[in-house]
Amino acid sequence: MDDDYTEQDSVRRDRPGRARLLLGGTLATVLLATVGGTVGWALAEPDAQETGTPGAADAGGPSTPVDEPTTARPTAARTGAPPPPAATGGGLTVPRLVGLDFEKARDTLHDRKLGWRLVFGTGSGRTVTRTVPAQDTSVKAGTTVRVEVSGPAPEVEVPDLIGEDCDDAADELGEVGLFPRYPTGNRGEVTAQLPAADATAHWNDQVAISCGDRQTPTPTLGATPTL
Repeated sequence: MDDDYTEQDSVRRDRPGRARLLLGGTLATVLLATVGGTVGWALAEPDAQETGTPGAADAGGPSTPVDEPTTARPTAARTGAPPPPAATGGGLTVPRLVGLDFEKARDTLHDRKLGWRLVFGTGSGRTVTRTVPAQDTSVKAGTTVRVEVSGPAPEVEVPDLIGEDCDDAADELGEVGLFPRYPTGNRGEVTAQLPAADATAHWNDQVAISCGDRQTPTPTLGATPTL
């Protein structure tokens, strides 16, 4: 009776040992999983800190590097602007006069200390059609510029110059587009003029002005006056 072995007794004897094996295996599995997770987090954390950004993480997508804006200096090649014309003689150039009224063109040349010579055409109008030298050409101060005008020379009224200083009279003639001519010299007061005051002339016409002191002939002592 004592030596009888039954399957039930065998089960009862083996149950405590099997329970211990199951418990040990479970603990080992949990321990390995914990260690593995800790090691994986430690290895992955630096990469996440180096490449991730809060915005990318919240959006659930990969982070995109943003290029910093750069400032480019404009160059003639990029803008297509032609370089300014090379200037000599202190940077003085013929101004752009084509299309202007010829009196405005004359005043512009005067302001730049350049001379002018008006050449009138046979068409109509008062505008400048061409200059010689051409506009933007480098020149020296005092250079005379030929100014070609589309239409004929307009009429002007001759001013009254009698009694004025010869130099002042020449300036007054120049203001209205006329030129002085000096048959008796260019010093002293104007004693005579031709054409007379208020006569009609045209631009570029000449006005003869006689300058100098009026001299009254004095008789020579002992001389017999001629009758």
